[in-house]
Amino acid sequence: MINRRAASIAVSTPRGYSWTTAASLARAAAAHKASSPITVDPFTLVGKELKGLTTNIKMNLGSNLRQLDTLSKYYFEAPGKHLRPTIVLLMAQATANLSPHYNTPKHLINVLVNDPLAPQSILHDTNPSFHNDISQRGQDGVLPTQRRLAEIVEMIHVASLLHDDVVDDADTRRGAPSAPVHFGNKLTIFAGDFLLGRASIMLARLRSLEVAELVGATIANLVQGEVEQLNETYQSSSNDLNTVVDEAFQRYLAKTYLKTASLISHSARAAVCLGGVGVNENWAQGEYLKDAAYDYGRNLGMAFQLVDDLLDYTPSADLGKPGEGADMQLGLATAPALFAWRELGDEMGTMIKRKFKHPGDVQNAKALVAKSNGMPKTAELAASYIDKAKSALHRLPKSDARDGLEALCLKVLDRVK
Repeated sequence: MINRRAASIAVSTPRGYSWTTAASLARAAAAHKASSPITVDPFTLVGKELKGLTTNIKMNLGSNLRQLDTLSKYYFEAPGKHLRPTIVLLMAQATANLSPHYNTPKHLINVLVNDPLAPQSILHDTNPSFHNDISQRGQDGVLPTQRRLAEIVEMIHVASLLHDDVVDDADTRRGAPSAPVHFGNKLTIFAGDFLLGRASIMLARLRSLEVAELVGATIANLVQGEVEQLNETYQSSSNDLNTVVDEAFQRYLAKTYLKTASLISHSARAAVCLGGVGVNENWAQGEYLKDAAYDYGRNLGMAFQLVDDLLDYTPSADLGKPGEGADMQLGLATAPALFAWRELGDEMGTMIKRKFKHPGDVQNAKALVAKSNGMPKTAELAASYIDKAKSALHRLPKSDARDGLEALCLKVLDRVK
């Protein structure tokens, strides 16, 4: 469930921050570097696990249908950031050995993560790429089920990218032609569905009802967020500008949770569950740890999307972000535009309500956002979510993995570089 109160936009400026220029993210990153001088590289901490991530995913995506086999693996050919799997793996490390059930979780005894629950003759799911050689023990405090969860999470994320690129008529993805351009819309949609199907099979074989519920809810959340975004009208029963913008902002934050933060928060919590903190483990401290993981993931996910929305207005060659207002071209008003609406009134609001459909709307709206406090306030809001993520993280014991999760907070704010 979305915490509407926590999603409020009434955010106070964190101490030491100054938002006088458009270089807001750089200021936020510098402030967090000063308050959290952590130099550990989170991706190095789980480097051994990440190294085999793509190989294992491709192994689980094999199909006798050549087009489906090629397309389902297409977005795994180019290296991605792997943010979501990294969070899962680091959370596994950060909570390793905390549960009295960690060493022999009931769902792992004499079971491999690839073992089916039903006979293969009934499943009718042939995979020529598959070979059951996943070792029972994990590396660096990561259990096989947690490693598999990291792979499942990345598959769900990539499935959402395949579907998004069809909906958004995207031409490129990660510097290459998008799947719809290369293979067509119909096959791309089928490939996304295929990824979700195979991810669901892998999820069931983790043999954790709580984890299945969390990840299943995430898939539903992704769809709900997309439909809510599609149906957004920016209408209100009130004539008061602040009320109208507040309502639009709450819908925007709710959609941000559903589309981005849900997967990150649910998978962080699921990683802790698989470490022996499931609903049936009878360990009171477990709920506290799961809540901390969820709160960290939720707030980091919200900040990540806010920064992404900000970069849509700020060109960044390193990230492949042209800063051309791609969201506005799709008729979407994200945080910078909504903040500008509150500040500038109908001058901005008229274009938002008609979804930037008139000639020149996108460029005019970009200019208005640039002259407003929309970008600094978006960076401020992202930084406030990062503060909450760090607070949640500090409910976990001190460890290198916890430092790695905190370092990810800075990397989210520092993506402009």
